[in-house]
Amino acid sequence: MKLIKELWNYREMIISLVKRDLKSRYKGSVLGFLWMFLNPLLQLCVYTAVFSVIMKSGIEKYYLFLFVALVPWIFFSMCLAGGTTVIFAQQDMVKKIYFPRQVLPISFATSQFVNMILSFIIIFIVVFFSGIGLHAKALIFLPLVMLIEYILALGVTFLTSALTVYFRDLEHILGIISMAWMYLTPILYDVTSVPEEFLPIFNLNPMTPIIVAYRDILYYGKAPQVNTLLNAFILGILVLGIGEVTFAILQRHFVEEL
Repeated sequence: MKLIKELWNYREMIISLVKRDLKSRYKGSVLGFLWMFLNPLLQLCVYTAVFSVIMKSGIEKYYLFLFVALVPWIFFSMCLAGGTTVIFAQQDMVKKIYFPRQVLPISFATSQFVNMILSFIIIFIVVFFSGIGLHAKALIFLPLVMLIEYILALGVTFLTSALTVYFRDLEHILGIISMAWMYLTPILYDVTSVPEEFLPIFNLNPMTPIIVAYRDILYYGKAPQVNTLLNAFILGILVLGIGEVTFAILQRHFVEEL
């Protein structure tokens, strides 16, 4: 509670860092903020061409099946791999002034989350014109799934940002882990294609129930199952707890390591 109160007192700093990150990300580029929408669209085109034309998946409206899972994954992967630079990018601030260090991973994860929300504008347009349409009863659950994913991504950002200060090679290792993690998550394929004997292990992946929930809402047009949401929430809280405790312990010697 003490930490939460302190973070609330520094909320203006968090907001300022989020705004700065969003503005600086595309500063100097010709298209600017349009890249928020172009990045997922270009990835969608590549994956759709490969799995709908070259390696046919057999899934109806595969472009939509993929797109509703790809955008949430991009958000998570950015927090996983991009979180490694959070402390280093602000090391002068860390060395010279006092503030709760948790502000840095929170602001980074929040800026990535805002980026994902804006990308969802494209998802809604694609879903609307796909013929599947948007279902109000299912969409009610979308903010909840987004919140659960944010909790998970924040926990991962806490973890990677703190560990990288001590283990610099982690920045390169996480790039490989992110790629492997993507193929172990039902993004390019449906969860029903996973052999039944591997499902218990497969479901330990915290992104699995989240992707399943997004796909239920936006592709199948139905409310996600309670077990799916509960599993996602429990795994998200668990990762957030581990990430925050690890960050709280390791932050004590950030200045010396930097």
